[in-house]
Amino acid sequence: MLVILLQMLLVVSCSRPRCDPGYRGRCKPMPVEEKPKCTDIMLSYCDDMAYTHTMFPNILGHKTREEAEIGAEYLLISVAESLLGGECNPDIRMLGCSVLAPRCEKSKVLKPCRSTCEAVRKRCDHAFDGIDMAWPYFLDCDRFFVGDEEGCYDPLEGLRAQQDEEEYDSMNAPPEEPASKMHFTYHSNAQLISVLKRTEEQCSDISRTYSIGRSLEGRELMVIEFSNNPGKHELLEPEMKYIGNMHGNEVLGRQLLIYLAQFLCSEYQAGNERIQTLINTTRIHILPSMNPDGYEVAVSGQQDSNYGDDEEGRTYDSWNIGRNNAQNIDLNRNFPDLTSNVYNRRRLKGYRTDHIPIPDFYWFGKVAPETYAVMKWIRSIPFVLSANFHGGDFVVSYPYDLSKHPLEHNMFSPTPDDQVFKLLAGTYANSHESMFSESTHCGPSRSFSKKGTVNGAQWSSFAGGMQDFNYLHTNCFEVTVELGCDKFPPEEDLLMSWHENHEALIAFMEAAHLGIKGIVTDDEGNAIKDARISVKGIRHDITTAENGDYWRLLTPGIHIVSAWAPGYTRAMKRIHLPRRMATAGQVDFVLGKVAFDPDKQDEDDSILPSTGNYERFDPFNQYERYTMMADLSQTREVRQEKPWWWSYFTQQGGVAPTWLLKM
Repeated sequence: MLVILLQMLLVVSCSRPRCDPGYRGRCKPMPVEEKPKCTDIMLSYCDDMAYTHTMFPNILGHKTREEAEIGAEYLLISVAESLLGGECNPDIRMLGCSVLAPRCEKSKVLKPCRSTCEAVRKRCDHAFDGIDMAWPYFLDCDRFFVGDEEGCYDPLEGLRAQQDEEEYDSMNAPPEEPASKMHFTYHSNAQLISVLKRTEEQCSDISRTYSIGRSLEGRELMVIEFSNNPGKHELLEPEMKYIGNMHGNEVLGRQLLIYLAQFLCSEYQAGNERIQTLINTTRIHILPSMNPDGYEVAVSGQQDSNYGDDEEGRTYDSWNIGRNNAQNIDLNRNFPDLTSNVYNRRRLKGYRTDHIPIPDFYWFGKVAPETYAVMKWIRSIPFVLSANFHGGDFVVSYPYDLSKHPLEHNMFSPTPDDQVFKLLAGTYANSHESMFSESTHCGPSRSFSKKGTVNGAQWSSFAGGMQDFNYLHTNCFEVTVELGCDKFPPEEDLLMSWHENHEALIAFMEAAHLGIKGIVTDDEGNAIKDARISVKGIRHDITTAENGDYWRLLTPGIHIVSAWAPGYTRAMKRIHLPRRMATAGQVDFVLGKVAFDPDKQDEDDSILPSTGNYERFDPFNQYERYTMMADLSQTREVRQEKPWWWSYFTQQGGVAPTWLLKM
């Protein structure tokens, strides 16, 4: 009986249509929802996946293909190759496709493997860091990917098959030379940082990368350092630096410094004794791009010289697009003009030309963030030697850059260390394949250069240059290397340019060991910081570093050297430096303590060309105020606060992907 009643109930329930309770009047049948089905992949950036069917809603909840296509997630995978400079392509794109267009089999979505996601993130995290972008939320390996035990699939399956074929084809290929790992094409800013990071990983025992700050548009000013003890100053080990791309459209130096970093790493590992000795005895800092913003807008094919008599009258036109930074500031005119200070005091008794403080009024002008970062960097490390690389001429210039006569723009204006600077400039020019030859010269320097070297002021006088600032404010001796009259040479010339310059790059680094070095202590063996090392006949002192060590670049010959410090006796030694010394001669000094004499202190202070306390750096915090004012007056809220790539995702409207911003 119970069975009969159940059958009758079933018949009645099946005979009446299902009704929508929200519909009044006659009963309206409720729509029957169709179950999601596998469909062809119609997303163009995902059409090379190893599978052909997907399903919507996808793993992120996009209900249709159209909804997925207009999302920031799909936009990111479509521009990832461009943003990351080709790094991690197509891995990132295919990983994103596995979430936006997941694999579908038998009307069921399969999730991608967590292990694949973790491997890609480990390999590609640095590429996102290089452009200051957070790891995308939809590539969260724990949230949207599953373990092998849950029946996942490898979204890079097709890519791995292709890689296996390539590895099989190359098994019998001859081993590559270290230099062949270089790519003789221009590197984007993202690629530059990626190369430096990969070099650091490959040679982690002798290198490290660090940032000295950011450009106006937020790009990292990334440095790679080489030393047998990276990250630390070692007693009696000289420190030197290379700076490239100060003018954004002068790009060859930028590329050469990228190649140099790769070369130092590979040759050290290959057992090159010369490179091993150099790195084991020298701390080398390389900043390939001081003006990454300018590089982004630089144009190629400019053959005109970057310097000339009518330079001040030129406008910011197509001739120099990318030369200046994003504020339209020429960074090589933006440093404090300390050279004028020297010229104004040169008739005073006992005037000097070293450790001149930055005038307070300097901070009330436009100080570019790139200039600010480099000045702090120069002050924080006891650099001995430096070169910065430009284009537009073919010569090595040395200080001073500013003419000693205000009405003479081509007047020879030497420093007290003129002979040392000529030796340093000649070291690079003579080691270059052709720079020393008079027949190869081009540009305005031809009338004044001698065997590839020229005094800066005699060539083209200007104030606010970086090499004068190095010499007059710190212990560092810097020269400017002009690498050729083509500021943006074609890519096919990069290989030849590397071969022409790589010996000169090495020889100049070795020049950090010219002259003498030593330690200054008191009679109890305690290091004396900021003791002054003087050379008779050269009105330019250098000072000791934190641990009392010093380096004094000198030419071969006989010199009278003395060391002194307030509250200590003066010690003097006569030294002889023979030619072709392989390393600096060590000359130590021990200073005895003396009773404090206010009159003697005043006498010591009077010989310093002080316009303020040397330790005063941006005393009014004017730089921070200036950047805030610039942000308001030039409506650069997005430019100041958001990374350079932000416009990719906001120009189309819609919800801004704040999940890409680093917290």
